[in-house]
Amino acid sequence: MRISSLISTDAWSMEPSFDINSPAEFRSISLQIELKSINEFTWEMKLDISWETLRPDFNDSMKRFSKKVKLPGFRPGKIPKDRLMQQFQPNIEAQFMDDNIQKYYFNALQEKGLVPINQAEISDVHFHFGEHFSFTSKFEVEPEIVLPKLKKRSLDVQRTKFIPDQQDMDDAIGQLRKAHARIETIEDGAQEKDFILCDLQKLDDSGLAIIGKKFEKQLLKVGNGSFTNDQKEKLVGLKRGDMVRIDLPDERDETSKSPYELKVINVEREILPEVNTDFAKMVDPDLNSLDALKEKVQNKINENFSSRSQQSFERDMTDAMIAKVSPVAPYSMVDNYLTNLYEDVKKQNNGEDLDEEKVRETYRPAAERNLKWYLIRKRLIEDIRLKVERKEIDREIENLVKRTPASEKEIRKFYRKPSNRKRLEDDMMEKKILEYLEQFANVKQVEVHTKDIRGETHEH
Repeated sequence: MRISSLISTDAWSMEPSFDINSPAEFRSISLQIELKSINEFTWEMKLDISWETLRPDFNDSMKRFSKKVKLPGFRPGKIPKDRLMQQFQPNIEAQFMDDNIQKYYFNALQEKGLVPINQAEISDVHFHFGEHFSFTSKFEVEPEIVLPKLKKRSLDVQRTKFIPDQQDMDDAIGQLRKAHARIETIEDGAQEKDFILCDLQKLDDSGLAIIGKKFEKQLLKVGNGSFTNDQKEKLVGLKRGDMVRIDLPDERDETSKSPYELKVINVEREILPEVNTDFAKMVDPDLNSLDALKEKVQNKINENFSSRSQQSFERDMTDAMIAKVSPVAPYSMVDNYLTNLYEDVKKQNNGEDLDEEKVRETYRPAAERNLKWYLIRKRLIEDIRLKVERKEIDREIENLVKRTPASEKEIRKFYRKPSNRKRLEDDMMEKKILEYLEQFANVKQVEVHTKDIRGETHEH
């Protein structure tokens, strides 16, 4: 999942409700600021503002308050200050703090050159009319990343060369056969590997149908390693219109089973094409022999493993850089990342209820790792002044169009959307960063036989 889509800096900042660039709103204020570093990314800031400095802002708050108050004998905004303070002093003080605490906080941040990434915790607030105003804010900032001076061979990484075998070819041909299979309706009873199109009615323990738990037009595979494997004997031989009671994994708890009444709509069989010259032409009309198909498939297999090798190499390189810099990911960044990721996972599950704590716990290590790389990446871009020019993005889009001319209209429409152009820019920037780091890589070449990846024992 793309890091940039999960990082929302807007959610971290305590944005001001006023225009900080407006002199009227954000005038210079005399502040006593005491800063304390809690850790690499957490600051505690104590502010103290004298009454003389506060007085103009307090008077403004009192005027605004007076316009909202109705007192017999007085028009709104015309109540004498003494009467107003006598009757509403606690309310006016509260109004003043609401109006100004954020402003003083942002004044102090600007003065100290700090940019928070989360909403500050405000505590120890003190203010009464005629007295100083003080409060403490605690917030996080992005940690200062100091990059080490890289030398040749200072990043230990591994480049894997995958060695495919006949099984890879057989699996690829098998997938092509399935992609070009035809489905036939079977009348003489289901066999193993057939598919049963059926209606399923969930039953209670007494065998009665549970209202609202009927699932129509479900497709079940008969045995052959599917989840109906232990029900195979009940399914073999079924024909259109037959009914049988079977046990299937519960919809909420796959470790337990529930009874269902199954009614057969159709029995369907997958008929795979023979592997011959006709099959080769079916896959690609430009191929005139089975050998030509196998050559094309082998090239695709090699291309896929080469891509996998490159992805693994790049991951190794970024991990090596993370290990060398050893940054710390602020709590609020991790929390925000996991919140966005949880929402994405929920959307992918069509809004179904998920155990949020379990999702967060599962993805926390990946979130911390990705954010550490994000911080390093950001510093690298600044330090070595990397930039992706607009003309480079345009050129890349043209390259995409040349590679798939049939999709030119869709490609151009897709990249007219700013967010999609930004995504492409991010990908191109990542490539530039990795190319920069590669010059410092100490590469160890490793050969891996694909049968070992499949869990088979490789005999040397």
